[in-house]
Amino acid sequence: MHFVYIIHTEVVNKYYVSETSDVEHRLVLHRNHYFKGAYTIMANDRELVLKFECRNRSEAICIEKFIKPMKSNTFIKKIIQTPTILSDIIEKHRTE
Repeated sequence: MHFVYIIHTEVVNKYYVSETSDVEHRLVLHRNHYFKGAYTIMANDRELVLKFECRNRSEAICIEKFIKPMKSNTFIKKIIQTPTILSDIIEKHRTE
């Protein structure tokens, strides 16, 4: 099982989108500044705002690659409010 997760930090008002098989462990790594190149190192107020379950890593990467290029807080907020959008993205990807 794999997940797409979104972290938000109010201090810099940014969202971070990624995928993992263990969200809780990944959050610990973020909190301990393990990812030196990630924006999450700029602030200590990281909050998990979305954890979306996928069937496998391929689906999670598909969603991540769909969201990241948007670079849109508005779009990410919409996903957080309506996570079923992500199911639609997966379904569309399966039919292509």
